[in-house]
Amino acid sequence: MSADRPSAWRRAAAWAVHGLTATGAVCCLFALGAAAAHRWQTMFAWLAAAVVIDAIDGTFARAVDVKRVVPSFDGTLLDAIIDYAGYVLVPAFALGQSALLPHAWSWPAASCICLASAYQFCQVDAKTDDHFFLGFPSYWNILLFYLFLWHLPPVANLVLVAFAVVLVFVPIKYIYPSRTPFLRPLTLTLSGIWTVSIAAMLWYFPDPPRWLMTTSLLFVAYYAGLSLYLNGRSGGAHPNARRG
Repeated sequence: MSADRPSAWRRAAAWAVHGLTATGAVCCLFALGAAAAHRWQTMFAWLAAAVVIDAIDGTFARAVDVKRVVPSFDGTLLDAIIDYAGYVLVPAFALGQSALLPHAWSWPAASCICLASAYQFCQVDAKTDDHFFLGFPSYWNILLFYLFLWHLPPVANLVLVAFAVVLVFVPIKYIYPSRTPFLRPLTLTLSGIWTVSIAAMLWYFPDPPRWLMTTSLLFVAYYAGLSLYLNGRSGGAHPNARRG
């Protein structure tokens, strides 16, 4: 066997990592089925499982060096397809199925989410070289989760969704929690606490304790505040800000 050729074990390990990534698509499929049946807690549980897979598969991929071991398979493309399904398509479908928005606006708003995020996902600078997201990073699953818990009037929900759609096209840099260097240890610690609070709110869904919701929003405020601070410190938008 050539010294440059990966061993059978490494190839098997690389394909196993791709298989792990692909199970995220199955989670999204089950989430879609739950949304169609209006089983919202189950839907969010499957979406959470997809997020967990998305969070850990990259570590395994780098450990196995999948790009070198299986160069013919584009794991990055697979990851992007599943991310679009879990972060965009399923939440948009659920929004259209739910009564969270004024009836006449449910599916138009869901369609706007899909279109805006299709643009977002295909931008070459959607993730900047200095480890930020450029434009609202399509956290539609998270926004939808909070909309279900806040019990706001449908018109208020519509305004929030429309505002987030607009932010997709505004070239503001948002921190990438696991990779943005500035205050990274603090960000990871707070994101871990936030993740635990989200899991607890999912357990109590759809009426978690008010203090738990408030605690979870502290990280959202931190995330937004730190992103705006770093935008100001760097002199504004990314130098290759989008021009359509």
